[in-house]
Amino acid sequence: QPQVIQDQVTGGERLDDCNCDCACATSTTVVGAQTLLTDLGIIQSLYPKDFHTTLLNAEYTICHSPFTRPVVVNRAALNVIAHSKHNGKNISANFNGHMHVDEQLCTWLHLTDNCNLGCAYCYLHHTRSAMTHATGHAAIDAIFRSASLHGYGAVKLKFAGGEPLLCFPLILDLHQYAQSIAEKHNINLDGVVLSNGIILTSQKAKQIQAAGLRLMISLDGIGEMHDRQRHYPDGRGSFDQVVHAIDHALSIGLIPDISITISGRNAEGLPEVVAWVLERDLPFSLNFYRENDLSASQSDLHLEDERIINGMLAAYKVIEDNLPRRNLLASLMDRASLSAPHLRTCSIGQSYMVFDTKGRIARCQMDITNPITNCNDPDPLSTLRNNTTSIINPSVNDKEECATCQWRYWCGGGCPLQAYRATGRYDTKSPYCAIYQKLFPQVIRIEGLRLLKYANEHTLA
Repeated sequence: QPQVIQDQVTGGERLDDCNCDCACATSTTVVGAQTLLTDLGIIQSLYPKDFHTTLLNAEYTICHSPFTRPVVVNRAALNVIAHSKHNGKNISANFNGHMHVDEQLCTWLHLTDNCNLGCAYCYLHHTRSAMTHATGHAAIDAIFRSASLHGYGAVKLKFAGGEPLLCFPLILDLHQYAQSIAEKHNINLDGVVLSNGIILTSQKAKQIQAAGLRLMISLDGIGEMHDRQRHYPDGRGSFDQVVHAIDHALSIGLIPDISITISGRNAEGLPEVVAWVLERDLPFSLNFYRENDLSASQSDLHLEDERIINGMLAAYKVIEDNLPRRNLLASLMDRASLSAPHLRTCSIGQSYMVFDTKGRIARCQMDITNPITNCNDPDPLSTLRNNTTSIINPSVNDKEECATCQWRYWCGGGCPLQAYRATGRYDTKSPYCAIYQKLFPQVIRIEGLRLLKYANEHTLA
């Protein structure tokens, strides 16, 4: 009998619900097993270059394409796919139409330039500048003005810095104010604090939890591997304090997302930190170092393809040996989610706004020193979208080098700012393209093995 195994999504839940800025689809249609097999057959016949299979063992294969989430099938189901008749269904048109709809406006609130660490890859000059409560309220008002004007059903607030916990009362005040505005506009609100964890206490963790906020903490390795790039200004390591912060959160039931930034300094330590995170069953994401003006002179941070690939493959082996129930399709590859297709790596220039401490608004936090408008703008999102002088974020369909790549709708062509730094062009592939192409098949394979391990929970009728 045909067997079909796939994560099931219900009630608007997102498989790729993470704290990245990805431009992934915000919902996924749930279909029955027979319909799914028919759709896969249509994709195989009409779009063969976008239909791929990876053998997991003698009985099971994982099928993947931009038009469906990865699905594990047995030999009988694979035979059904191979013999499905084309019924005129236009999956491609539906895909392209769906991908231009984003139901969530994501915003970055840069609360302070001040920080208690001096991380090697930070892109900010640290000063004492901080957002005032009045500026923060004006920023919230601006966010919801644009959200209402453009019909967004959800807003995500990312409280960032510097170190945002240095302005902890401001976080609580702004989130409470945003909750009142969201309720008036009937817009869902999601808030997350992006922290290094250094000054997180059990009391702060309880207040974050009580406010309905989520927490992301950066952890780049175990011991020295973390301290190599996340340290105090005087060079002292911060690993022990970060672990204490995570323990504080876990002790009261607040589950932090763990952000792991990979550079040339810590790539070989990836297996250990991934094992540490899996042992505690924590959600996590693997992110590549982004070169910036302040870090460019530190050549040992640069990503050398072979070194990064080897480190990532070693980490994947740890995951394969400790497969979690949690879907990892949005976790295992820098700013790329294989749970849903997207035309752009991130949503800058589309559904993303970055506010600095003065209430000025930029397209991307990596370009925060080049604001385009401010929180007094009647519709700042439209101003950002229409601006042509800042970062351009083209569709992967407009990148000639990506046209024949099977992974184009998962990576979205890569970070446009990194492409520009490397080539002087936005409409070209990522400088990390070779890394992506080498690792994507392994991410798919891990998902197939995970689905097989928990087949009883994911088998479709």
